[in-house]
Amino acid sequence: MRILFITATRLGDAVISTGLLNYLIHAHPDARFTIACGPVAAGLFQRMPQLDRVIVVSKRSYDLHWFDLWKQCVGTRWDLIVDLRGSAISLLLRTRARRIMRGGRRSGPRIAHVGEVLSLSPPPMPVVWTGEEDRNVAQAILGDADVIAFGPTANWEGKVWPARYFVELWSRLEKIFPERKLAVFYGPGETERALAAPVLAIPGAIDAGGRFSLAETAAMLQRCSYFVGNDSGLMHLAAAAGTPTLGLFGPSRSSEYAPSGPCADWIAAPGPEGAAPISGLTPDRVVDRIVSMNQRYGKRVLLPFS
Repeated sequence: MRILFITATRLGDAVISTGLLNYLIHAHPDARFTIACGPVAAGLFQRMPQLDRVIVVSKRSYDLHWFDLWKQCVGTRWDLIVDLRGSAISLLLRTRARRIMRGGRRSGPRIAHVGEVLSLSPPPMPVVWTGEEDRNVAQAILGDADVIAFGPTANWEGKVWPARYFVELWSRLEKIFPERKLAVFYGPGETERALAAPVLAIPGAIDAGGRFSLAETAAMLQRCSYFVGNDSGLMHLAAAAGTPTLGLFGPSRSSEYAPSGPCADWIAAPGPEGAAPISGLTPDRVVDRIVSMNQRYGKRVLLPFS
């Protein structure tokens, strides 16, 4: 059985789609999967079982990237195409069955929209796939420390909680949890590095960003006791890894993109959803929520499909 799974360009949306993909893997244990996704998300599928290949869809003018994808897929007779991009490409390929998610922005949780593609309610939770080599990297970087992870970056300035708040947050947390260390996660590139720099400057902070694959990053997150970070792909990855995750929301919508996982929570700045400045979210409120999460979750629990 051959399955073509067309998923997102953005990392967060791609992570959300992994629950549906994991459902298909277990429903069709003999199937081989081809994943089509954007360059940022490609590494997410590096360790998934039953993988045939990953096709990286790089955006081109006049939507020519869809033509490129069609050329790479037209020679195969597919048994199932799942298209989470709402494109027309699955209508132009030979397949026994197709499931297409309607495009455009809709209200309600994104994860529920993904589940609806296969009429799954509740929707399957996102997962991560890691290998022994990724876990070895995680061990080398984090050691045996009890680690709290910070994710101080995002792809939009409006979603970025002020760096000085992260610094203040750690000054409070290290008094409450003196045995724990700090690890700072961020994506590749100079922009991400610059956003993370004030938090990386905290004495003793472990640099866990920039140079790692997504599988290695997921393996490191699996070892962390908590993740606190902006609404971002890293936030969704942490929640999928089973790490107790606190997502920080300002002008982005938690009703659509709250983290999904067994130990996931979120907190929003005061004000109307979609318009609240994230600077209105105070470190005091975040500290209180983390203490509450510590009472509920304790230390993180490893997921069975990680």
